Amino acid sequence: MKRVDIIYTCLDEPSIARERPRDAAEACLRLNSGNQAFAKLFDNLGSQDEAGRRQIFVDSSDFGLLVHTGAPLQQTPFAAVLGCSDARVPIELIFNEGPNDLFVVRVAGNTLGDDVLGSLKYAADNLKRSLKLIVVIGHSGCGAVTAAVDMFLEPSGYLSLTSRDPLRMLVDRLQIVIHAVALRVDQAFGTAIRDHARYRDLLVETAIAINAALAAHTLQQTIDPDKSNLRAVYGVYDLSDRSVWAPRVGSDDVKGLASPPSTASDFVDVCNAALRSKRMIDLLSK
Repeated sequence: MKRVDIIYTCLDEPSIARERPRDAAEACLRLNSGNQAFAKLFDNLGSQDEAGRRQIFVDSSDFGLLVHTGAPLQQTPFAAVLGCSDARVPIELIFNEGPNDLFVVRVAGNTLGDDVLGSLKYAADNLKRSLKLIVVIGHSGCGAVTAAVDMFLEPSGYLSLTSRDPLRMLVDRLQIVIHAVALRVDQAFGTAIRDHARYRDLLVETAIAINAALAAHTLQQTIDPDKSNLRAVYGVYDLSDRSVWAPRVGSDDVKGLASPPSTASDFVDVCNAALRSKRMIDLLSK
């Protein structure tokens, strides 16, 4: 029987626990490295009965231990993460982090409503001493994006949402991304692609990446446009191999988190990079 043990080890000496990243670059590197370690933990399991093991060292005070009476536990996250509510995407685990490392906001489709923006703005304004990075993380097979794609492909289905305002709001926020991606797909493959058996899946998976990129771009411009304190990045968590990927400007490298596009032409480049990625090629070949 295969088994994976992920162990949090509380240490009495803070100096022994992992130090917080000093800047956005270190924060991004730590998250990428953490995700790679998480993915490899499962990849390295062989065919025989064996156990994978990952030990994460944390400061005891991050669990509220060793805190003087009357002194509240302080928040010291190094990254704020906007993720989807999907239960299959445990944010701390996929990045190999412990308590008090990440300030996590989750909403279906990782869309930017007022509550989400308010929560992330709170983190940026009140956790300046430790916060270095804002991360938007989507995931493969996202139900909210899939619903939005289905509404795009069959508009009559939108009528079923007329009396379901909360769900309709989520779908509405995603429609501009879906339309933009569909246009780019037509330009890249020709309109004959619409008859492909995996056309719907191609729209969904590409839109998931572009939606995350757009959210990261918006957060960068809204919260810290000069990047003086925070930098925004984005990625997509693949449920099949547990890795994070992101198409990026001017590169076919899709491993790990990436900086969001900053111009309209950059968004086109990112969408093209997603469409020519091995992930999308493999999807169309199935």
